[in-house]
Amino acid sequence: MHEVLSDIQRWLNQGEAVALATVISTWGSAPRAVGAKMALAAGAKIAGSVSGGCVEGAVYEAGLQAIESNKPALLHFGVADETAFSVGLACGGSIEVFVRQLDPALFETILTEIQAGQAAAIVTALSGPPGVPGREMLCLAENRSSGSLGASLDGIARELARERLEQGLSGSVTVSEVGGDPVRLFIDVISPPPVLVMVGGVHIAVSLAALAKTLGYTTVVIDPRRAFGSQERFPHVDRLIQAWPDEAFQQVPLRRSTAIAILTHDPKIDDPALKIALISPAFYIGVLGSRQTHEKRIQRLLTDGVPQAQLDRLHAPIGLELGEETPEEIALAILAEIVATRHGQKT
Repeated sequence: MHEVLSDIQRWLNQGEAVALATVISTWGSAPRAVGAKMALAAGAKIAGSVSGGCVEGAVYEAGLQAIESNKPALLHFGVADETAFSVGLACGGSIEVFVRQLDPALFETILTEIQAGQAAAIVTALSGPPGVPGREMLCLAENRSSGSLGASLDGIARELARERLEQGLSGSVTVSEVGGDPVRLFIDVISPPPVLVMVGGVHIAVSLAALAKTLGYTTVVIDPRRAFGSQERFPHVDRLIQAWPDEAFQQVPLRRSTAIAILTHDPKIDDPALKIALISPAFYIGVLGSRQTHEKRIQRLLTDGVPQAQLDRLHAPIGLELGEETPEEIALAILAEIVATRHGQKT
């Protein structure tokens, strides 16, 4: 969703009607994952993608029709479709894409939640009895919700959304209305962008912040040393905090979508940062230094009472082994390990 947010906001501000296409399901060699999005408006305005190829043309036309009729459409592209072969589906793949006109009020609510660091889930009825397909319910944190799929489905939808929000995964499921027909629901989880917190405004952090931005990460640099944590060195980061870790981390919420890279090589900065990071739900915690340096670090932290189970979470030495030498290559190795960890790959 993040890659289309700014375009959607600009088009809505210009008074355009916007359609949103979402990948609902995939099989085989589909080029985009479930939840991938493409936004579109009249005048050949397109942002994002659902396949990375010629399927976008068909989806664009379906989106214009959805805007004109205000009726959603469920599209299927498989190996029998001529367009499928041109987008890498020839080896047995298929995708389903749901296209609907975007509700501006719904979008504004989602945008507000994302900017506040909260996830949201849109539960959409894809099929069911007449009048049900196309209905939507927005489910937010703290059991907040708006919209309705119908009295017999709302409770089921809220529970499914709660489960999917905890998992952070979009997906479809078929349920039965109370005393009614089966209804296929799609739970579209929209999470805030991942955050990369770098402790230490070292040379590696300069390159790491730039690379992370290209992948959509919100970037934060923490360093109490003004010569290192300066605006001149980091004009491109989202947030620069010139404070010691115990004070800085009070200003940065650490969530499951947070990665932390500790880079200073200075125990006075690294160790306090690690103690805070290790009790957080951050999905990645990496620390710079050789194996010998890390062994000494582990002994210090154990002596300070940090449990071994927490220390086992550390990625150290930080980054994948790519034979890297330059700060830019080290930054690439770190970000590669962060991406792999985020997607559940062992490193």
